[in-house]
Amino acid sequence: MLATLGVALAGLLAPLLGLMRPQLEQRLSEACTGWASGGDQVLAQQLQQPCRELARPASQCLIEETERSGRSLGVVSELLAGRFGDASEVVVKRCATRLLGLPQTSLDNVSLRQLVDRFKR
Repeated sequence: MLATLGVALAGLLAPLLGLMRPQLEQRLSEACTGWASGGDQVLAQQLQQPCRELARPASQCLIEETERSGRSLGVVSELLAGRFGDASEVVVKRCATRLLGLPQTSLDNVSLRQLVDRFKR
C-alpha cells in the first residue's frame, strides 16, 4: 500500500518538476558561467550564451532522470530543504553519464561532493 502511494505521489510531482525547469535552467546557467569564468567578468559575459545553451539539455536530462529513477519525492524534498542529498546525487550521476555517453554505472563509486570541493580550491 505504501509503495503504491509513493508511486502515485511521484507521478503527481512530474508536473511540478516541469514547472521548475525554467528556474533550474537559470541556476545551471549561472553556475556554469560563474564556475567557468573563475570570476573574470569579461569571460563571464562571453560564457553567458554557451552556458544557457548547455543548461537547456542539462535541465531536461535532470528532470527526466529524476522521473526515471523513481526519486522524484526525494529530489523535491531535498530541493525544498535547500540541500544536495543522496537522491539528488543519484540523479546527477545518471544525467552526467547519459550526457557524456558513459556506462550508467561508471560514476557509482564517485563522490560528487568530493569533486565539487576539489574544483572549489
